[in-house]
Amino acid sequence: MRPIGRRGFVTTATGAAFAAVGGAAPGTAAERGGRPDRAAPEDRFRFRGMWVATVANRDWPSRAGLTAGAQKAELLAHLDRAVERRLNAVVLQVRPTADALWPSPYEPWAQCLTGTQGRDPGWDPLGTAVAEAHARGLELHAWFNPYRVANHTDPARLTASHPARLHPGWTVPYGGKLYYDPGLPEVRRFVQDAMLDAVRRYDLDAVHWDDYFYPYPVAGEGFADDATYARHGGDFADRGDWRRHNTDLLVSEMSARIKELKPGVAFGVSPFGVWRNRADDPEGSDTRGGVATYDDLYADTRKWIEEGWIDHVVPQLYWHIGHSATDYTTLLDWWNATVRGTGVGLYVGEALYKAGDPDQPEAWQDPKELSRHLALASGRPGVGGHCYFAATEVTRDRNGALAAAVADHYPVRARAPRAASPGSAS
Repeated sequence: MRPIGRRGFVTTATGAAFAAVGGAAPGTAAERGGRPDRAAPEDRFRFRGMWVATVANRDWPSRAGLTAGAQKAELLAHLDRAVERRLNAVVLQVRPTADALWPSPYEPWAQCLTGTQGRDPGWDPLGTAVAEAHARGLELHAWFNPYRVANHTDPARLTASHPARLHPGWTVPYGGKLYYDPGLPEVRRFVQDAMLDAVRRYDLDAVHWDDYFYPYPVAGEGFADDATYARHGGDFADRGDWRRHNTDLLVSEMSARIKELKPGVAFGVSPFGVWRNRADDPEGSDTRGGVATYDDLYADTRKWIEEGWIDHVVPQLYWHIGHSATDYTTLLDWWNATVRGTGVGLYVGEALYKAGDPDQPEAWQDPKELSRHLALASGRPGVGGHCYFAATEVTRDRNGALAAAVADHYPVRARAPRAASPGSAS
């Protein structure tokens, strides 16, 4: 993959943000060759991210219908908490259910803002988030969900101008939710256009997709794309191969269009942590995951890395060390080996939401479990950082797991790898 340049952190506000938490501001003597922040050189450029989920008001806004001022205050509080935790990137969900957190000409305003899809919230959440994040020395990664339309199956509940209502043939109800059909070329083009509108308008640091492509399997229910397969399946005798091809097209086309529009904007994907189990593929991980991205979500994430279609990958390794079926260490080693020599950055998705949850296994009751994850990762050269799910837990930190990880591994603030130099971790 060709190196991707990144504008420096050069504003006064950004410098102040770094200095305020004990790190040297970019451009100071420490940056130019003096004492480097008292941190080891490899620790000065690490990805330290935080997801902010807006779907169903998971993290932000805390509830729909808050005033614009209250929504903004909550958003800024999340950004400030990221700075306090010595993080350097916020992954903000800006297209949760085929609606938008910016004034999009393609899709309605998001329901999570006002409680009514299509209602103008009276401010620009994404534009504000970009400006305020950069003022604090944080990267802003815009998180989009390509195909999820609604957390219900009734198109009549969507705003009248919603594309899914104007094009009823585009959607498939499945598992109690409504999705765009990934097999339709016009759908793939439309969702790309809708997302690229934000890339065009704003100074984003990255486009971020999560693990949702074809939906997670629901027992006893099939994804109803028979007609689409008959029309567009071509020479694919196996429907799974055809579905993976559709997802490949979405990823490769989006990658090319981002680079054409704004070469400095990175493209990252955060897949479910198991690509394939070794029992199904000798190239897979030595795991027994109940779901695999390749087989169940029709997302060949390993291929995307090998082809250089993505700039970084953030696998969701949401298990503890020693898990009987999906051991954290086993998966960490698999992903580290997978990115080796590709130039694709590897940032590990961490299940902060499990830490201290009494319903989780005993390992997650130990405040040091998360810190041990970071210690293991520090010995893998392909790992360039971590991303924590999610903002609510970054604030709450139920059993002090994040505080322990910060104390053990984040002595000063660090800049994200792309902010430091061209290219990604290798």
